[in-house]
Amino acid sequence: MNTIQHTTTARRRSLLFRIASAFARLCPSATAAGLLAAGAMTPAIAADSPAKVPDKVVVLTFDDSVASHATFVGPLLKKLGFGATFFITEGFDFATNKKQYMTWEQIKGLHDAGFEIGNHTRKHAGVNGQSPAQIDADVEYIEKQCEERGIPRPVSFCYPGYATSDAAVKVLRARGYKFARAGGTQAFDLAKDEPLLMPQAFDSKPGSKFEHFVAAVAQAKDGKVAVLTFHGVPDAQHPWVNTDPAIFEKYMTHLKEQGCTVIAARDMAKYLPAAK
Repeated sequence: MNTIQHTTTARRRSLLFRIASAFARLCPSATAAGLLAAGAMTPAIAADSPAKVPDKVVVLTFDDSVASHATFVGPLLKKLGFGATFFITEGFDFATNKKQYMTWEQIKGLHDAGFEIGNHTRKHAGVNGQSPAQIDADVEYIEKQCEERGIPRPVSFCYPGYATSDAAVKVLRARGYKFARAGGTQAFDLAKDEPLLMPQAFDSKPGSKFEHFVAAVAQAKDGKVAVLTFHGVPDAQHPWVNTDPAIFEKYMTHLKEQGCTVIAARDMAKYLPAAK
C-alpha cells in the first residue's frame, strides 16, 4: 500500500470510527471498536463505488406462482446457468388449484436451487386501490410465509397488474426493498430510474414476436439492464399471458448465444449508486 492509499484508508477508518462512536453512545451495549471490527460500517464504503453495469445484463422475472415455474422453467434455467426472480402471490386460486399453482414446497425448492423468491403480495390486488396499511399487510404476509419456510425475506417486489402508487413506494422503501418491477417497454437505467419503479423491457404474451424479444435484449447496454417478464410457461389459467414452452426455449437459447449475463433482480444491488 502506498502513502496516498494508506492516508485515504486511515481517514476513512477515522470517519467510520467517529460515526460508530456516536452510535455507541446511543446504544451502550455496542462499542465503536466492536462495530468497526464487525464490519457494520462497510456497506457505506461499498455504496459509494457501485460496480459498472456491463453490457448484455438481463434479469429474468416470473409472475404469479404458476406451477410450470417449478416443473419446467426452473430446471431449464438451472441447466443453462441462468439466474431469475420468481414473484410469489397467493392470489387467484393458489390455495386450491395445485395443478396450476405451485406449492410452498416447490417455491422453497426454487430457492434451494439458487433462484430469488420475490414478493407479489398476498392477494394480487392493485396497490393503486389500496391504503398504505393494506399494502403493508399484503406485503408482510408473503414475507412471513417465506420466513416460516427458511426462505430469505424478499428484497424484490412486483406490482400486481403493473399498477403503482406513491404509497406503495413508501411502504416498500420502509420495509427494505431494493427493487420493484412495474410495466413498460424500456430497459432499466440504474443511474437514472427509480429502482422501486423499475421498468420492464419485454412482457411475454401469445402475440409477442421473436423480433420483439431480440430488440428488448439489445437494450441491455450503456449502463442499462433488460428486465424481462414472463408468467406461466405455459399458463393455462391466464392464456392472455401464456408463453409456449418451445418459444420460451428459443428465447433462452438466444440469451445463451448472445453471451448475456442472466441474473435475478437482487443481483443488481451492486450496480446501484449510493443512496442520497
